[in-house]
Amino acid sequence: MFYHVLFPLHQTFSVFNVFRYLTFRTAYAALTALLVSILIGPYVISMLQRLQVGQVIRQDGPKSHYSKAGTPTMGGLLIIGTMALSTLLWANLTMPYVWVALLTTLAFGAVGFWDDYLKKVRKSSAGLRATYKLLLEIAIATVAVGLLYLTAEPGSNVTRLNMPFFKQLQPDLGAWYILFGVLVIVGTSNAVNLTDGLDGLATGPYIIAAFVYAGIAYVVGNANFAEYLNLMYIRGAGELAVFCGALLGASLGFLWFNAYPAQIFMGDVGALALGGALGTVAVLAKHELLLLVIGGLFVIETLSVIIQVVSFKLTGRRVFRMAPLHHHFEAKGWQEPKVIVRFWIIAITLALFSLSTLKLR
Repeated sequence: MFYHVLFPLHQTFSVFNVFRYLTFRTAYAALTALLVSILIGPYVISMLQRLQVGQVIRQDGPKSHYSKAGTPTMGGLLIIGTMALSTLLWANLTMPYVWVALLTTLAFGAVGFWDDYLKKVRKSSAGLRATYKLLLEIAIATVAVGLLYLTAEPGSNVTRLNMPFFKQLQPDLGAWYILFGVLVIVGTSNAVNLTDGLDGLATGPYIIAAFVYAGIAYVVGNANFAEYLNLMYIRGAGELAVFCGALLGASLGFLWFNAYPAQIFMGDVGALALGGALGTVAVLAKHELLLLVIGGLFVIETLSVIIQVVSFKLTGRRVFRMAPLHHHFEAKGWQEPKVIVRFWIIAITLALFSLSTLKLR
């Protein structure tokens, strides 16, 4: 909105020329979401407490978590709301990629909201049936990637993969890219959801990932930078930096209240939406495979669950004391803050490594 209302005034007042710069609008999108989150956060927490939207703890989870029962959940509404507001205020709304990312995020958030609502009504950790939830996620992701594929200009790079470390290797998946894109978005959404098990555990790494993808979106959306780094130039993708900035700021604001000991949890409405947003940005910015490194912590947590389930079904034995992986370390005696901070360190390390791949090609 600010871009459309204030930037045209630069011909009369040169100061408004700053609204043309992505870096300026990205920074202020992050600051806006952060400040609004901190300002309205206490009111959101109070409202959720009045509505008795409290966390239901799994009986098979760590005993140390029983004391968290009743902590307000569905805090993802705070993240989604401030992110959407900030994006609408600071982004160039004529860019289709912004709308694809924003609407996909809201749709995943709606699925998560439904799941959280059923948990509240049933007063149980069992919400929306897993099959229904997965089918809804697949449908949303299919619409997003399908639109991207069907509206692509002839000769565009929509169906090509950008391979880390390799300059010339860019395989074209053709129509199979729709399936691949859906896998990226749905997989990321559920990976973030699995990681959201400790106070601030998912939020910290997500902030790091949003920061990295803001940089990637800016680079691939700039023809000169993309050519210099031998990356695919994606026209219009630069505006996703503003969207990522809004995600970053909203997540930072939420972390203010979600840090240990948490005053509020994001719930599925937040985790599914954030994961869906990250996967969508990865697809739109054509850095899907690099998400395995940038979001490596989410991948590790997901793999720990898969390994645990497969091992138990095939051999009757568990590889980890408890899954996802963060619960394994809790079961070993690590205090919750130690698990959280060490996992954040891993996420930072992976993010730094992922940034190096942009040049090492």
